[in-house]
Amino acid sequence: MSGVGKSSLLTELSRRGYRTVDTDYGGYTRDGLWREDRIAALLSTPGPLFVSGTVSNQVRFYPRFTDVVLLSAPREVLIERLATRTGNPYGKHPDELAETLRYLDEVEPLLRASATFEVVTTAPVAEVADAVLRRVG
Repeated sequence: MSGVGKSSLLTELSRRGYRTVDTDYGGYTRDGLWREDRIAALLSTPGPLFVSGTVSNQVRFYPRFTDVVLLSAPREVLIERLATRTGNPYGKHPDELAETLRYLDEVEPLLRASATFEVVTTAPVAEVADAVLRRVG
């Protein structure tokens, strides 16, 4: 879900020394799906790994994850973040904002149903990272 703080969380976890991968970059997705060969290879690497992405075939990999974290934020917060963020232009165009809000209504409930836990990202990113790390150990 755009604007929930995935990139900020990955940056914070990386700063703390954890391996992180945002599958929106680096050739992990094609045509809106994870490239299964690339994701399988990524998940075969040893050690803790935090992976970010939202694609329809991600559920195929859930058995290989220790936890599936849903990051969420209230609608008003998402709208504000998308309007003011500087690192990613997505969500500033009215059509992109409408798409994000539609996903909030239609896709987020599906993600919530399959997540092992949820973190609401209205707290500072350091606190969000602390909450994730408390859960995953």
